[in-house]
Order: sequence, then C-alpha cells, then structure tokens
Amino acid sequence: MDTAVRAEAGARVLDAAEELFYARGLQAVGMDAVRSASGVSLKRLYQLYPSKDALVEAYLRRRDERWRAALARHAGARPAGRERLLAVYDWLGLWFAEPGFRGCAFVNSFGELGATVPAVAEAARAHKEAFRAYVGELVAEAGAPGRLTAPLVLLAEGAITTAALTGDAGAAADAREAARALLDAAA
Repeated sequence: MDTAVRAEAGARVLDAAEELFYARGLQAVGMDAVRSASGVSLKRLYQLYPSKDALVEAYLRRRDERWRAALARHAGARPAGRERLLAVYDWLGLWFAEPGFRGCAFVNSFGELGATVPAVAEAARAHKEAFRAYVGELVAEAGAPGRLTAPLVLLAEGAITTAALTGDAGAAADAREAARALLDAAA
C-alpha cells in the first residue's frame, strides 16, 4: 500500500473511531463498526491497526494533540497574561456548547478501560499532565503564584465534568469567575 493511500485510509479510520468512541464509548464500538463508518476494508483496518487496543491508543494520541492545539490556538489569540489564562475557560465554554459534547474523552476512556488497559491509563494521565503543565505556563506568564496552578486546573476539570453531567455549558463561565477571583485574591 503506498504511503499516501495508507495515510488517507488511516485518517478515515481515526476519524470514524474518534466519532464512534467519543459518542458511544470504547467498549461499545467494535472494529466492524469502525470499518463500516470509515469505508476501509477490515483487512486494511487490521493492517493499519493490528488490534482494537492499538486503534484506541492512536485515537487517544490524536485526540490529545487536537484538543490541546485547539485550546492553545484559542488562548494564544488573547493578550499574554491574565486574559490568556482566563481564555482557557472561555474555550471550555465553546467546547461544552458543541453538539455531541460528552465530557473528557480521557476521563471517559479511563473509566471504561483504565484499570485493564495500561496504555489507556497512561494516555489519560499524560493528557491531564500536559493540560496541567500548559495551565502552569499560563499562570507563570500572568505573573501569578505557581500555587494557583492546581486550583485553576481543578476548576477546569470540575467544569468539564459538570457540563458533561448536566449539559450546562455555563459551568465554564462559573469556573472562569472563580478563576478570576483566585487571581484577584493572589494579586
């Protein structure tokens, strides 16, 4: 299979897997459903991803890269400092309002398979650590004390969970207001 054809088939498989896994869950989606949704033959699917675990790992890696890049683009469009940090919560609100929002794919995946598939647990931990590091960078850039990183991350994580469970995208605005209050108190 030539490289371009392989890449195009791989992208179709990952697009289908991402849509299905996020909407239905990892365990509820079989390789045949991914095959049908992607239009890639089962033989080619297994050439690209020899197991469902390999496909799940690839899905989580790509989702992490896309999620963090979208957040960084949004926040990076704001002035450096406090506004860029608070833009994290604005972006969360936009994400929460998207059709089909089901919360954090990494928390969902960890809940389903984290205890039995170490790669899923590691992907979830790596995603959360990368998010924490990014928030830490924004905290430093804003000139706020580093000790605010953990509570600011918890506000974001709590907003994600609240929005997923209640369907209320306003959880992001509530978290933003609490983050603003923390920053004000630390100033």
